[in-house]
Amino acid sequence: MTSFEFEKLTKEALLEIPEHIREKMDNVAVVIEKRPPFRSLLGLYQGVPKTAWGRAFGMRLPDKITIFQEPLERMAQSQEELKEIVKNTVWHEVAHHFGFSEKERKVYDDLKEALDASEKLISKEIEDIEKELD
Repeated sequence: MTSFEFEKLTKEALLEIPEHIREKMDNVAVVIEKRPPFRSLLGLYQGVPKTAWGRAFGMRLPDKITIFQEPLERMAQSQEELKEIVKNTVWHEVAHHFGFSEKERKVYDDLKEALDASEKLISKEIEDIEKELD
C-alpha cells in the first residue's frame, strides 16, 4: 500500500470517531511513519493527556499520535482487516490523549468485544426468527 493510501485509511479511521469526541481533541497532531522504534509498536501517543491539563498548560507543543504503517500492514490478511486494525489503533491512541491508561483501554476493549459478540448473536437470532416467519 502506498503512503498516500495508508494516510487516507488513517484519516477515515479518525473520521469514524464520533464527532462529539473529535471536537474535544485539542492540540494533537496525527502523523504516520513507516516503521516504529520497537518492532511490536503499532501506534504511539506522546504528550500530556487531557486529564492532566491544568492552568500551567497554556502555550505548549501539540501532543503527537504516530501510526506505524508497516506493522499494521503485516498484521492484516486483507484490505478490510487492515482498515479495522488501523481504526482500532487510531482509536486506542486517541483514548490515551483523553487520559485512558493501557489497563483502562484493556477493560474497554474487552467490553467492546463482548458487546460486539452479543450484537452479532442477537442479529443472527433475529435473522433466524425472520426466516421462520417467512
